[in-house]
Amino acid sequence: MTEKDKRVLQKLLKHCDKIITYNAQNQSLDDFVADEMVIEATVFNLLQIGELSKQQLSDQVKKIRPGIPWNAIYGLRNRMVHGYGDVDYTIVWDTVNDDIPELRGSLQELLKDEKVE
Repeated sequence: MTEKDKRVLQKLLKHCDKIITYNAQNQSLDDFVADEMVIEATVFNLLQIGELSKQQLSDQVKKIRPGIPWNAIYGLRNRMVHGYGDVDYTIVWDTVNDDIPELRGSLQELLKDEKVE
């Protein structure tokens, strides 16, 4: 793994951590949609995750963990960028609660993987 890939993975982890922190107090979708600042911060970090995953992370690293839905990550980014006014907050909320913690764990494993050169 190149130094650039390591830096990108660390940035991805940082964005996951921010999303988790911003939403720590939210217990429901209603809590989430009630706070516009949290929505915007969450969406921004999801966009960053999508962009970094597609544009900055090498295909070599993506192949190491094919279980990470790299295309879906970028696909969500595209849906938010090209239709922000129509973003389905239920999808964002589900992503925050179900997918981001899982992605975070997978990224941590990827960084620790000693087989990666």
